[in-house]
Amino acid sequence: MPDITVVTPVFDDAEEEILFYVAARGHHADVGGMAPGSATPRATHIDEEGVLIDNFKLVKRGIIDETGMRKILTDHPWPARNPDQNMADIRAHIAANEMGVNELRKMVAHFGLDVVQAYLQHVQDNAEESVRRVIDALSDCQYTYPTDNDQQISVKITVDRQKREATVDFTGTSPMAKNNFNAPEPVTRAAVLYVFRLMVEADIPMNAGCLKPINIILPDGCMLKPEYPAAVIAGNTETSQHVTNCLLMALGALANAPGTMNNLTYGNDRYQNYETICGGAPAGRMNDGRGFAGASGVHVHMTNTRMTDPEVLEMRYPVVLEEFSIRAGSGGKGKFDGGDGCTRIMRFLEDMDCAILSSSRYHPPKGLDGGGDGEVGKTQIRRKDGSIDTLKHCDQTEVKAGDAVMLQTPAAGGYLPG
Repeated sequence: MPDITVVTPVFDDAEEEILFYVAARGHHADVGGMAPGSATPRATHIDEEGVLIDNFKLVKRGIIDETGMRKILTDHPWPARNPDQNMADIRAHIAANEMGVNELRKMVAHFGLDVVQAYLQHVQDNAEESVRRVIDALSDCQYTYPTDNDQQISVKITVDRQKREATVDFTGTSPMAKNNFNAPEPVTRAAVLYVFRLMVEADIPMNAGCLKPINIILPDGCMLKPEYPAAVIAGNTETSQHVTNCLLMALGALANAPGTMNNLTYGNDRYQNYETICGGAPAGRMNDGRGFAGASGVHVHMTNTRMTDPEVLEMRYPVVLEEFSIRAGSGGKGKFDGGDGCTRIMRFLEDMDCAILSSSRYHPPKGLDGGGDGEVGKTQIRRKDGSIDTLKHCDQTEVKAGDAVMLQTPAAGGYLPG
């Protein structure tokens, strides 16, 4: 949350058999919850994060069930703050899916169903073989990654050379906790898929074939396989990156990225905004042993999002962006340096709630093979009277007109090959 996915079936000409599914997933500005932007750091129950949509039939015979959808969005202890905006975005989901349906129909009409299905299978088969070639070059490895919540993610990767398969075992990972860093199993599996796709240095599309040679072991009730009603917002934005950092360090491929999206949310009854703020990219090595330095001021791994242009931000929201700059020298040192983080200072022109949901405030992003660690991040509020409040890695506060949030994002680890 607050991601909403709309799935549309694609039927054959007789409208009897489902041939394909198309889907559009969108991150909504707000789906309710305790804080604007639905990313409160205080949530311990999923209802506190907003509206949970469980398999709702959105369109029937071409008609959108707007009444039913609005009821879901508003009939809740912490309802969506702007259901009109949600409905506009949901209509865009539906339109995107219809485009996908039309394009698939054109493809089938032009090439034939058998050819289209065969090539879709070829794409998965090629991805599977590409990952198997990566596994051929791997050795057994393991790593334990600490989090700012005093939890840990443990992984052990075991290679079966005869079967050309790998087992990714998360036994030893901390149990789910009364915080919102619990990552639903699909998020964990997606992070594993992402890492092994990264290890394939060929230009192949991301698809389920990458996971066919991978056996994933997840203990029930751990923070990577939580049970309802666990809060989960940071599982998607933060814990997924912890899993990625943990796996890539175990594989010896990449130093730690910042491991956080630096989720900054702010708003009131009229305005709500959600920013993800970039840090540094880690240094690492290619499969052939060549090293590379990290880039500064970029989104990495699951933070792969774009930010609103300053001019548009200030036009749409009652804020002034005072500074957005590189934290020069904050990246981990090595033969190949990690990328630097950023500084972002924003002054509020109206009273608002402000929340930060982040990581790498206490544990620095680790370097690879003796490379230096990246600097940790920091979030502060500069009050109108000049006093400074330092926020925890997950915190929420009220800001008055004239107050400013000052955020320093974590840098990334460096690489020092022997």
